[in-house]
Amino acid sequence: MAKRGVIIVAGGSGSRMQSALPKQFLMLGGLPVVARTINTFSEALPKAEIVVVLPEEHIALWENLRARFDVAPHRIVAGGKERFHSVLNGINALSEEVEYIAVHDGVRALATKRLIIRAMLAAEEHDAVIPVIDVVDSYRRVEGDESFIIPRAELRIVQTPQIFRAHTLRNAYQQAFSPAFTDDASVVEAAGGRIALVEGERTNIKLTTPEDMEWAEYFLSKEA
Repeated sequence: MAKRGVIIVAGGSGSRMQSALPKQFLMLGGLPVVARTINTFSEALPKAEIVVVLPEEHIALWENLRARFDVAPHRIVAGGKERFHSVLNGINALSEEVEYIAVHDGVRALATKRLIIRAMLAAEEHDAVIPVIDVVDSYRRVEGDESFIIPRAELRIVQTPQIFRAHTLRNAYQQAFSPAFTDDASVVEAAGGRIALVEGERTNIKLTTPEDMEWAEYFLSKEA
């Protein structure tokens, strides 16, 4: 079986969450948010190498926090100036034996095992796979004083985990950083890679605000 690696990027702050504690460490369903994320990946991809990338100033806090909970084994590395550099540090922390790498936002704690497995199976057929969902709102592009409708059928909302053949991701991250990089797929595309899409999950939200946390708690209570 192919060796798999997981990079969980958990570099957020508590600003929009209106919390002194960084949002990845807030409690959700009896576990810190990032612990729930780690455990889901561990269950979906047994024996995968899991690397958690944290701001250096948060590492001691997480070391203390994780000792109080049942969290799957993982390695911790310090992040960098931009998300690009944080992911690169995560890539470098994985062993050379890893053949597929999943990169995931630490605060997308409601991603299911089904999604992770479905995306990983798709990655075995493609070099690069990202989950997306259809948009339901209407969008307009603004140009000066004018605006123009954008057909919804042309748009998708991008999620994580984004999963890549290891050599594809490693090679892409040898590029210099560009502000145009919005996610890992954009880094791979800039290096000439092609991206395949798989169906995401509407519940796979990025926990950003207090309202997100309230909804997530409600969702977990209904799932229990």
